[in-house]
Amino acid sequence: MPRKNLRRSAIVVLDQEKTLNGRVAVPLRARHLDFGEKWSYAPAPEAHDYIKLQPRYQLFIGGKFVAPRSGKYFASINPATEEKLAEIAEADARDIDLAVKSARRAYKNVWSKMPGRERGKFLYRIARLIQEKSRELAVLETMDGGKTIKESRDIDLPLVAAHFFYYAGWADKLEYAFPGRTARPLGVAGQIIPWNFPLLMAAWKLAPALACGNTCVLKPAETTSITAMHLAQIFQEAELPDGVVNIVTGAGETGKALVDHSDINKIAFTGSTSVGKLLTQAVAGTNKRLTLELGGKAANIIFEDAPIDQAVEGIISGIYFNQGHVCCAGSRLLVQEGVFRAVIRKLRDRIATLRVGNPLDKNTDIGAINSRMQLDKICELVDSGLQQGAELVQSSAKLPAKGYWYPPSFFTGVTASHRIAQEEIFGPVLSVMTFRTPEEAIERANNTPYGLSAGVWTDKGSKIFKIVSKLRAGVVWANTYNKFDPTSPFGGYKESGFGREGGRHGLLPYVALS
Repeated sequence: MPRKNLRRSAIVVLDQEKTLNGRVAVPLRARHLDFGEKWSYAPAPEAHDYIKLQPRYQLFIGGKFVAPRSGKYFASINPATEEKLAEIAEADARDIDLAVKSARRAYKNVWSKMPGRERGKFLYRIARLIQEKSRELAVLETMDGGKTIKESRDIDLPLVAAHFFYYAGWADKLEYAFPGRTARPLGVAGQIIPWNFPLLMAAWKLAPALACGNTCVLKPAETTSITAMHLAQIFQEAELPDGVVNIVTGAGETGKALVDHSDINKIAFTGSTSVGKLLTQAVAGTNKRLTLELGGKAANIIFEDAPIDQAVEGIISGIYFNQGHVCCAGSRLLVQEGVFRAVIRKLRDRIATLRVGNPLDKNTDIGAINSRMQLDKICELVDSGLQQGAELVQSSAKLPAKGYWYPPSFFTGVTASHRIAQEEIFGPVLSVMTFRTPEEAIERANNTPYGLSAGVWTDKGSKIFKIVSKLRAGVVWANTYNKFDPTSPFGGYKESGFGREGGRHGLLPYVALS
């Protein structure tokens, strides 16, 4: 099937007997269910005309917005419309050097000497300002990243504020976080975050680092830099001492310059596994601390005794409502054979009801893909699944003429050797496989280079504990999915990285203990 047709095609009709993984013959007939037309909703767009987008965003260094030394800027594109939102400064090695020196001065002269209770007051103030501006920030997050306003407004922004509140409480209690030990800040932390949760990833990294007495140089993803610059405005409004947080924007070369700078004490990175491996090599032989939160290929395991309707909704929220953009998206579905037909029927009917379109519309379930490059990657992996013999079931949702879109889809007839079962797809595409016994489910779930997260669906609590203890995943949800809390640590095993963010564990990467 041509790639362009994959983006616009209706549900693939599977009306012949198919043998799934060589085991169970299951007749699959996909129906063209278009509840979006039957139950039409009037548009309910979130107002955004009051938001003042700057035509050009500068770097944030030393508490001030400054032009890049190179004089270069790049465009930030709205993925839902392909329109340019603003120009973003492109930092080079000279700008990175200025930012690191500014952070070092602030660390030596102000922040490391400040009592924890005073640092906590600044974090509380930042959290309150984020709450006050949450609606504006949610709209900006949606316009810049393509995710739905429901996710930005109801999930991301409350969690952003909650993380600053939570770590504000730890700022003067580090002796209780590490009983019998003395915790000292490391110095200057270089932090690199991805495009899928721009503000939340910034909060995950900045809040614990600041609470422990470190200063920071933050580099957001080049496709989603706008909200980071509005966060810089909040730092100014909170009167955070100059240089405590510096924000530099740019692409890979900017991040490389930050990692290579000799006066950085700590690197925290969230992104792809391939880049994480390069960072590991780059800091080898140096005194830089490193934590990595990398890719994932999470397994959602549904047992025969699971609450099927609840599980299907968990699948929807785990892969489709977030466009598959989260690194812990449940993009592999393992279903026990006895309930496979019921799960597929309910899943097929449910994705037919999902609305794809304007992310700022409060009725929209699935927004835009973040960039053209990411959309091309999704299409390439879907092509590979079809070429390897898997069957594609795809929503008949009408996609907008402009922007980067992909309809909710899932594959059946997938084996562990398929690329779609092994590689991170970062799109609303699910791979469905079956299993017979709990032991087989564990083996299949662990049969991936990643180990970031997983989900288990069953009515038996004892089975949950047994399965969870054998899954090689940093986070496992039971009878739910994608639930986050600032008090709970998050991180992975194997090629999903090392180190934890969130909770008391999130303080550890930013302190030296004696």
